[in-house]
Amino acid sequence: MDAILVVNAGSSSVKFQIFALVNGGVPKRLVKGQMDGIGTRPRLRAESSDGSSLVDKLYRLDEIPDVPAAIGATADWLRETQRFRLLAVGHRVVHGGPSYDRPVVVDQKALKRLEQYNSLAPLHQPNNLAPIRSLMTRRPELIQVACFDTAFHRTHPAVADRYAIPERFYQEGVRRYGFHGLSYEYVASRLREVAPEIAEKRVIVAHLGSGASMCALSGGKSIESTMGFTALDGLPMGTRPGQIDPGVLLYLLTEKGMAPEDLEELLYRESGLKGLSGISNDMRELEASDSPAARLAIDYFVYRIGLNTGMLAAALGGLDGFVFTAGIGENSATIRARVVEKLAWLGISLDSTANKAGKGRISQAQSKVPLLVVPTDEELMIARHTVSLLSSSLAAALH
Repeated sequence: MDAILVVNAGSSSVKFQIFALVNGGVPKRLVKGQMDGIGTRPRLRAESSDGSSLVDKLYRLDEIPDVPAAIGATADWLRETQRFRLLAVGHRVVHGGPSYDRPVVVDQKALKRLEQYNSLAPLHQPNNLAPIRSLMTRRPELIQVACFDTAFHRTHPAVADRYAIPERFYQEGVRRYGFHGLSYEYVASRLREVAPEIAEKRVIVAHLGSGASMCALSGGKSIESTMGFTALDGLPMGTRPGQIDPGVLLYLLTEKGMAPEDLEELLYRESGLKGLSGISNDMRELEASDSPAARLAIDYFVYRIGLNTGMLAAALGGLDGFVFTAGIGENSATIRARVVEKLAWLGISLDSTANKAGKGRISQAQSKVPLLVVPTDEELMIARHTVSLLSSSLAAALH
């Protein structure tokens, strides 16, 4: 059976999916799994398309000390247990910089260029590239495709793409990129199926998870995002602060004598919900807590979503739809209800029963703006892009 592998490698986990190619190249999910707890308590889990477990295995720490080791162990399991002919591998790569506005087949030259953006996404980029580098060594004949979280936002108008700093910095690549693009691209495609009446209109999508951002869609394309040059800006996240006055960073560097590496640690790993609450970066734990600090963290999260909705609605010149997606957006009825309270000024009204039941449409019939919950599927989006580039590469080889 011909198949493609999709890999989404993070700092402590490697998520993977296997897609068979059916009906002339349409990806159909066969296997979904992940190796998590890397560096602490490594665990490999996978399930088939019907939800049945295929593996649930714990490893010793010395067996899986890092991401490359996790990739190797996962590859060994796939090779030993799954019978398919691997045609290509698709990867999520967070930062494509100014060079890449669409998915690409990765070679050594492209890999070297992408490594230049490691400092712009230190939680993600090095780990995104690790499996590409590993597979180039282990399986050099495989076609590997990089799919970028920044690419979908390259449709921003010039005025939304810039910072108010000298033009030379823009030419060097200092610009507002936006992230979570694979998620937004998938949601935009799903809206054509589940809500065609708003799919080409003015829609705000809120990707709310451990990483969180919002995107303004017009005609199914991104015109504005809450994230910018890096994945630090915009909404507060699990461990990242979101919008912050650059003067605070100058103060920490010059007045507090903080070293750049310590500032990076603060911004990427010690802020956001974790920093505000002093408890956890996990919204489920904060919702279950009766701590005033946990309540403050949730209040702040909801408040900033409300503020950014106003900004994006202004960018769109109005609003025809609002969509929740990602881990918190898809699963927390409480957060959705709290956010909608902030959006009452837009004429939005929540159907509480539908919201609690986790329905796809959660607005009341009289709501001026439809409210939807659309589960995202970044891996399927990567699979589609990989199939497209695989087909192009094979066609080129035949000629």
